[in-house]
Amino acid sequence: MSALPSPADLVDLHRYPIDNPTSSAARELARHCRHQLDATGACELPGFLTPDAVAMLVREGDALSPLAYHSVVTGTAYLEVPDQSWPADHPRRHFDQTSVGVIAYDQFPAHSALRRLYEWDVLMDFIAAAIGKERLYRYADPMGALNLTVMGNGERLHWHYDQTDFVTSIALRPSERGGDFEYVPLIRSATNENYPRVKQLFNGSMDGVVRVPMHPGTLLLFEGRNSIHRVTPIQGNTTRLVALLAYDTKPTTRSSKVLQMARYGRTA
Repeated sequence: MSALPSPADLVDLHRYPIDNPTSSAARELARHCRHQLDATGACELPGFLTPDAVAMLVREGDALSPLAYHSVVTGTAYLEVPDQSWPADHPRRHFDQTSVGVIAYDQFPAHSALRRLYEWDVLMDFIAAAIGKERLYRYADPMGALNLTVMGNGERLHWHYDQTDFVTSIALRPSERGGDFEYVPLIRSATNENYPRVKQLFNGSMDGVVRVPMHPGTLLLFEGRNSIHRVTPIQGNTTRLVALLAYDTKPTTRSSKVLQMARYGRTA
């Protein structure tokens, strides 16, 4: 692999022929993704990146890790300031802690392999087909478009729902222990918040919880608006590295100043 590989060099195109979107294999792959998303809210594509690509991106991530902004935020699963009219034991008033380090899009140099993969139109067009959208756009946010999460000992993500329709992530390196991605598929819907089940979850019930093993090189498409999810506490000295690639159906999507400050410690 050359010092500056093209994005196509990073993906196992024999297994995932995303560079030939009109082929029967690529169309079948997109159908498989949509079926999995409809059934469970998630679709895993193991080995999406080649082993050499994973090794390169891990080296890149380690080099950038000192730039990560580490935040500790206490909030609710609904990512909102709760209405005090809810009972004290209501899920919407259940607070928990998230702690994570994030490298922002504007911290990736132009020659970054991960950045060039994110900016590759072929990948964006494949993800659009996989989630059943006619077209996607990269986030217009100069910090939130591409993130690398760097999670060290004790850091975790509490149970929460996403405020976006879908998230695209690529696993690069697991922690020594912990750091498991867990979710409850489609626990709520647009017409039913299912508060009793969410309350049971917060009280420790693991009924219906799916654990996604972290295998380096796996691309995960996840619809987290209705599937509550978390990352369990990291244990050990090895940082957990996961890339988050942000796309939207609108061309001008940006994070709020409040979210930017909480996630990156600064605003754009």
